[in-house]
This record gives sequence, C-alpha cells and structure tokens, in this order.
Amino acid sequence: MSPATGSVVALRRYPVKSMLGEDVEAAAVTEQGVEGDRVAALLDVATGTVASAKHPRLWRDLLGFAARWDDGTTLIRLPGGRTVRADHADDAVSRALGREVRLLTTRPEQATVVRPDPEAVMDAGVDADVPYIHLQIGQGTPGRNFVDYAAIHLVTTATLAQARAEMVRYRPNLVVDLPGATPYAENGWTGRELTVGPVVLRILGPTPRCAVPTLAHGNLPRRTDAVRTLLRDNHVGGYPCLGAYAEVVRPGGVTVGDRVVC
Repeated sequence: MSPATGSVVALRRYPVKSMLGEDVEAAAVTEQGVEGDRVAALLDVATGTVASAKHPRLWRDLLGFAARWDDGTTLIRLPGGRTVRADHADDAVSRALGREVRLLTTRPEQATVVRPDPEAVMDAGVDADVPYIHLQIGQGTPGRNFVDYAAIHLVTTATLAQARAEMVRYRPNLVVDLPGATPYAENGWTGRELTVGPVVLRILGPTPRCAVPTLAHGNLPRRTDAVRTLLRDNHVGGYPCLGAYAEVVRPGGVTVGDRVVC
C-alpha cells in the first residue's frame, strides 16, 4: 500500500490536565510528548486522585479554566478572567472549584483518575452519582506528565468531519489532513509509523472516549452527540473511539504545515 501524504493543520497542548489548552504554531516534541503538554494536574486532597473532567459530577468545571505554557511557566486563567501562575494557584483554584486541590508538576507513581462510563453520564446527567472505575494514567509514556495514556493523541480531519463536533472537545495534540483518508482510518493504524516533519510517531491504538467531549468547554455548551455519534459509528473493542494514541520514536520540532507521511 503506497503511503498517504498530507500536512499538520493544528498543533495543540494542554498544560494543566482537564483545563482548556492552546493552539501553537510550532513546538518541540520529545519522548514525553509536545513540550508543555499536561505538565501539571490538580490533586484532589480529599481522595488522593488526579482531578479530571472524566468525572463530571466533581470536575466538569475544570473546563471553564484555561492554561497556557510560557517558556517553562504554566499560567492559569480562572473562570472570572484573572490569570495566576500555576505554582501559586492552589488557593485560588480551590476557591473557584469549591474543593481543596493541590497542583502537581510530576505525576506520582500509579496516579489514577476516576472514570465513569460515558453512556451512564449521558443517560443520568452530569450531576448524577454513577458507578466509576479508577484508571491509572500515563501507562503508555516514559514521561512523568499527566497524559491519559500515550505521549501524543492525534486525529485526522476526515474523522473530525464525520464526528461533526468541535475539535477542541476531543483534546488532540495533532490534527492532520490526509487527502483521501476515510473517517476513522486511525482504527487501522496500530503499529504503523507516521512521519510528521522530522518527528516519527508509532501508533499504539485507537483513542477511547470518556464523557469529556460531551461537556461544556468554555463557551461551548454541553453536547452529548459528540460521543453518541461514536457509540453508533465507531465502537472499537467495547469503547467509542476517535483518533489514535502514539509514542514518539524520533523526537524533533513540529510546525503547523509540516508534511505528514502515513
């Protein structure tokens, strides 16, 4: 099969787990992922778990915060518009959330998040106390940042067009345009290598979706079809999926517009 050729159309990072992120034109990509991505997270003091909007009843308000990474410094914009440095943010973020949290910059060993089934959340509502599991994060990366699984999450424009929901809901690092690619083509890429500019990625598997895409993101309202569409059209291994996880085989710098060979 001849390789498909396309380009990078979006490059994103999310400096604080479950907060809104930022578009960048260029970034270094290391074995840990996009520089500045998921470099911090909030620890729920009451439970010892990592705060994640996967558990909407407790943490959906995190998607009203935004974080940016400024040459090694993480800045957090609170829902009211005030910006604070992450290393001085514990009190302000705790007050805004109504729950005591502590910001971490190194993932603890066997760190977990709470993950209810997205269908249960959609059926019962975001305030419902539905069953959940504890999910260990970062198992597909050598780093100590707060990625869910692997260093990179990518998706094609064809898949996003088929899902018909805003890209920011799915929180990818890379959006690639591959002319001729079919929707959900990423499902069949496991084990395949992608060249993105000078960077080489190896696909680990499709990305399972939680309840996060269905939640309000900043000014975007709640939208359950962001996952219901996947439950109908792209159920893989028992999960609604969109995009793919990848590990970094060869680090380098990535710029929007870089050539992608798949």
